[in-house]
Amino acid sequence: MQRITLLNMAMMVLLLTAGCIHNFQTAESLPKTQDKMAWWKDARFGMFIHWGIYSVPAGVYQGKEIPGIGEWIMNNAKIPVTEYEKYAAQFNPVDFDADDWVRLAKEAGMKYIVITSKHHDGFAMFHSKASPYNIVDATPFKRDVIGEIAAACKKYNMPLGLYYSQAQDWHAPGGSAMGGHWDTAQDGDMDHYLDKISIPQVYEILKNYGPIKILWFDTPEGMTPERAAKFLSIVQQYPDLIYNNRLGGNVEGNLETPEQHIPATGIPGKNWESCMTMNDTWGFKIHDQNWKSTKTLVRNLIDIASKGGNYLLNVGPTSMGRIPEASVKRLKEMGAWMNINGEAIYGTSASPFKKLSWGRCTRKAEDGKVLLYLHVFDFPRDKKLTIPGLDGQIYKAYPLSDKNKILKVTADGNNPIIEMTSVIQDSFATVIAAEISKDFKVYNAPEIEADYDIFMDSVTFKITSDIPDVVIHYTTDGSVPAESSSVSEDINKVSLPVSFTLKTICFLDGKAVSGMAEQHFTKVTPAPGIKNENVRTGLQYRYFEGQWDHLPDFDSLEATGKGICEQPDLSVKKQKFNYGLVYTGYLNVPETNVCQFRLTSDDGSLLRINGKTLLNDGLHAMVTKHLNIALEKGLHPVEIQFFQAGGDDGLSIDWKIGDRAVKSIPAGAWIY
Repeated sequence: MQRITLLNMAMMVLLLTAGCIHNFQTAESLPKTQDKMAWWKDARFGMFIHWGIYSVPAGVYQGKEIPGIGEWIMNNAKIPVTEYEKYAAQFNPVDFDADDWVRLAKEAGMKYIVITSKHHDGFAMFHSKASPYNIVDATPFKRDVIGEIAAACKKYNMPLGLYYSQAQDWHAPGGSAMGGHWDTAQDGDMDHYLDKISIPQVYEILKNYGPIKILWFDTPEGMTPERAAKFLSIVQQYPDLIYNNRLGGNVEGNLETPEQHIPATGIPGKNWESCMTMNDTWGFKIHDQNWKSTKTLVRNLIDIASKGGNYLLNVGPTSMGRIPEASVKRLKEMGAWMNINGEAIYGTSASPFKKLSWGRCTRKAEDGKVLLYLHVFDFPRDKKLTIPGLDGQIYKAYPLSDKNKILKVTADGNNPIIEMTSVIQDSFATVIAAEISKDFKVYNAPEIEADYDIFMDSVTFKITSDIPDVVIHYTTDGSVPAESSSVSEDINKVSLPVSFTLKTICFLDGKAVSGMAEQHFTKVTPAPGIKNENVRTGLQYRYFEGQWDHLPDFDSLEATGKGICEQPDLSVKKQKFNYGLVYTGYLNVPETNVCQFRLTSDDGSLLRINGKTLLNDGLHAMVTKHLNIALEKGLHPVEIQFFQAGGDDGLSIDWKIGDRAVKSIPAGAWIY
């Protein structure tokens, strides 16, 4: 898998009621694409399987744990081609049973499977005539795993997708490698590699194991439009084949693939699928026991469905062919929840609500009625569930765990209340079905926009809504806004002696119609600056080399270099990968004010200023985190930590002082 960050986006739904906040778009405009995507959009939940000979080392090379994800061990440890090939001779997964795997997926409530047919290490998990480096010809197992999975999927009516690494191949000469080759055996012509191995193997998997429903490309390193066109000519021979957005060469594909995260509001106008792991790795790593709870996995599924997407949840089998017991346990627990609540996931569209404080919502239209499925994460203490901004008659409400238990619904303007006293709480999520009139409307709460959640003297904020002709009222004294409360202007500014909570509601014709939005603002005293005339511009740095998944304890490590630099950039690095930096000194703040720092990095980083810490840790592409702090004019002690594990790197620190624009911190502001 590749660590990627896609654009954050707005949710998609098919809700076209006049009073709603949004006019949601369909996922595709072409009828043919819509037809082939219909089953996939109904499915909502699939199994990803990362399996290959990387499960033999299982994250360990030459007796050392190798940081990073398991299937990248060849790249991360820079294992020579001939040495890595030896893992094929050790790969004999005698416990593998394709029927067991497919039955487990069905028991979990999954509606399709995507399995790696060839990952970046170049090893094919099928019998390929294009290369002998495959499971039949190069291992003692000598069985065609993809063939057996395909047969089991047909047997149990499970749609099958195949992952194929079309560009990266760390074994065959000419295959690309993120970060470049490390073994001369990898050198060669990429076009020759594509024509002789990659393209023929795509022909093989589509022809020999069909019908294949999904072709899942990955990491288009070195792919050009001309190279991608060769693959497209194959794909277009299969009109019902879904393919993703990772072919490269500016090919969009049929679906977006955010990795290891859930877009805040979905992806507008697109089919999308969040692929995620249960622990921290895709391919099996023996020492990775950082398992997510079943509650987290179930709520991820709900969150994704509520935003109109699919959840592709990964398992990484062992070299013996067993799915780890921790994965099996969680999948079975998810399946038990889905047995009761699956109708609130399958075939649903995204929530008409922008935000629900207690959970999520999915929506379905069937048999001439509309069903809102209310997924309650935080069970109300008073056992009364308020649905904010809902204008429409609820005919009936009941828990999916007991459909015969009809719940009392009390009208309260556009905030109907469902009585939950008799409902048994589910530890993952309690689902209430509400049958509602087809002409219902949702008036979403207004949105509060403020640069800071702290203040010294005053707070400046905006309140917006996309409800036509609305009047927005707000309070700062903790009371619920009424028609007599303050009216929001284009820009609002309030000065208060203490911390406060801003509350705001939309009104139409003098009547409250929306839910209520809230934001807390904390009054702070600025941290004092330091006066020191014996300083110079720049920062001191220490340089380290090593392999890490997260920021290490640099103070316990021996630096391999040190010096002075103008500002915290990466130009002092001595190698492209597996290095770390620690910068120390002071930041010269030009005035007393509230400040916002924006820390962006690939991979992990940390900013510490005046004892306040902003953490942006882990393996990821360029990600930005924010820190608000009030500082006096003068010098403030600062420390920046950074590490890079593989692929691209990057580090930047921007700031915003008061109401000024965001900009890079100038070199002259760094002091030591």
